[in-house]
Amino acid sequence: MEPLASNLKKRAAELGISNSEAGRRAGLSERRYGHYIANRREPDLATVVRIAKVLETTPNKLLSFGEDANDPEPIERQRIRAAIRVLLPDDLETVAIMVEALASKRYKSVE
Repeated sequence: MEPLASNLKKRAAELGISNSEAGRRAGLSERRYGHYIANRREPDLATVVRIAKVLETTPNKLLSFGEDANDPEPIERQRIRAAIRVLLPDDLETVAIMVEALASKRYKSVE
């Protein structure tokens, strides 16, 4: 499962998170996730699905099945979605206020 190990590391890097952070967000111990990225062990399908969700990708892409088409969505939006998944409700409110302020500023500068 060499492609899986490589794809896990690559995808975490694309999202700007460490491998240990990716494992933590997936609910896995650092040691367990480390086995996957070092290609020492293979995760079961349910774990691959959980990791894919955290990494904002699909199990097929992690396992290198099918087309390797570029994601139509910018990586910045994927990074934001991945980070939002681990925030608490109070944090989400703060993020919402910040994003709305940025959007309002951007809208005013276009007018």
